[in-house]
Amino acid sequence: MHVIVLGIDPGVANTGFGIVAHDRGRLVALDGGVIETPAGQDAGARLAAIHARVGELMDGYKPDAVAVEDLYFGANARSAFAVGQARGVVILAAGQRAIRTSSYTPQQVKAAVCGSGKAAKDQVQRMVQTLLALPELPKPDHAADALAVAICHANGAPLQAALERVSA
Repeated sequence: MHVIVLGIDPGVANTGFGIVAHDRGRLVALDGGVIETPAGQDAGARLAAIHARVGELMDGYKPDAVAVEDLYFGANARSAFAVGQARGVVILAAGQRAIRTSSYTPQQVKAAVCGSGKAAKDQVQRMVQTLLALPELPKPDHAADALAVAICHANGAPLQAALERVSA
């Protein structure tokens, strides 16, 4: 079965994206990068730019699923709120195209890719490189994180989550 997953590492300044195909047990990177918006730009214009670019990716690659990294509530509530807005426009773009969306915490993504929810960023990058057989480390960080989110979903994280709910 051939499945295409669009992974998203949301942010207003930098939204990472990674597109992964899961085909007969193999993972292949189709695309990856970062949608950047200028700091001085109006918030509405920045969100519109993210929405438009994510929509282009969805229309171009026709993903079967969109996997979005969940909010990480660190010390900064303001930045978490902005990340939430970026997540919202991504989920909106998916909803407008009737593409199912799943969310994963950073710990779930790290565990799915590295086997440990406490894995370091460089460990995640190296595992993404290995799992996707990339010639070099995926860069920048946001693109690597988005590819990791896509891998997490493509490798059956929804099934794992369902099993955890049943056994809870």
